[in-house]
Amino acid sequence: MVRNRLLAAVSFLGLLPAICGTALASSGVGAADVVQHYADVALAKYEDSLTTAKALDAAIDALLAQPSEATLAAARTAWIAARIPYQQSEVYRFGNPVVDAWEGRVNAWPLDEGLIDYVDPAYGTESDSNPYFVANVIANPKPVINGEALDFTELTPETIQSLQEAGEVEANVAIGYHAIEFLLWGQDLNGTGPGAGNRPYTDYDTANCTHDHCDRRGAYLKAASERLVADLQEMVDDWKPGGAAEQVVTADPTAGLRAALTGMGSLSYGELAGERMKLGLILHDPEEEHDCFSDNTYASHQNDAIGIQSAYTGRYVRTDGTVMTGASLSDLVKAKDPALDAEMTQKLATTEAAMQAMADRAAGGEAYDQMIGEGNAEGNAVVQAAIDGLIDQTRSIERVTAALDLGSVEIEGSDSLDNPDAVFE
Repeated sequence: MVRNRLLAAVSFLGLLPAICGTALASSGVGAADVVQHYADVALAKYEDSLTTAKALDAAIDALLAQPSEATLAAARTAWIAARIPYQQSEVYRFGNPVVDAWEGRVNAWPLDEGLIDYVDPAYGTESDSNPYFVANVIANPKPVINGEALDFTELTPETIQSLQEAGEVEANVAIGYHAIEFLLWGQDLNGTGPGAGNRPYTDYDTANCTHDHCDRRGAYLKAASERLVADLQEMVDDWKPGGAAEQVVTADPTAGLRAALTGMGSLSYGELAGERMKLGLILHDPEEEHDCFSDNTYASHQNDAIGIQSAYTGRYVRTDGTVMTGASLSDLVKAKDPALDAEMTQKLATTEAAMQAMADRAAGGEAYDQMIGEGNAEGNAVVQAAIDGLIDQTRSIERVTAALDLGSVEIEGSDSLDNPDAVFE
């Protein structure tokens, strides 16, 4: 669910029939054990995502009940905390159609924020590709779009969901983490300079309202928060034993392993290295930054990488500190080719180190949108090192797929990596 996504399929063909459904004698671990633990970890990640989204919802309640600098800051902190387990769950996309069909409701980006609320005059007043570009449903309960009168008098989880991809425009993102992010931070008007969005708490203070419509803005924020909680609850249910997503990976262990590696490879290569990182670096464009309002992008990218690593090692640290371990892809690969397992493990660690370097730079005061800025050679190199790590680990994912005799696996591609000149066309 990203703007201008261009996909390419890369097929990796195993040479021998699939044999992973039986236990490997040297390790005592079989494919069925691995995919069951993989599903158990998925359930835990979505449970943690739900728990943190409920904490965010409570923080939003506190903000709306008593708007202040403190309650706005607490809501922003809760949003950042909620991103950690969710981003680590993104590795379950691509290979699992249940997850990929659902994902756009919670993490679609970038968004044309003029659909939702007021924007800076520099944003513009119209778009040839998006008739909802400045619909501003918070200020306009009954907007007229292309001659059609719409009714958003009531801002509920259901009514705002109806705006999602309105007019079949992907940039019309009305719900999910990024809609909430925009409503908490506002636009980041700093380009590739320092600073994130700076929405004032008085945008929610009906007694001292700034930018008008504070009651409707609060209603929209609350509706978006409730919608996020409901959508995450749905995915938790889908990963419970017998759930639709759980069955994709456990009903046929060999197919489950293919799904796991498809998710790892597609997130590593096409989605994260390509659309979320390389595209913005090529263009030096903060509009291609994933968490563009909050300047939390470095953490989202890092947690995606941690999630990929977790899918291979079977290790996940829950938000309450509980450490989950169990049968893993690493166990299967180690039993067949210890050198390949060492290679895969090392490359995942190399990528994580590059992501940590990016996080350290952010902690030092240089946000991700500054790192990708034109003329920032050092910052660009830090981001490129993380991209290189993701690309390199994808090549090892290819070799793991072949070593486990899993047949054909399709990994999402990206013109930003495969045909970079196309992004300027």
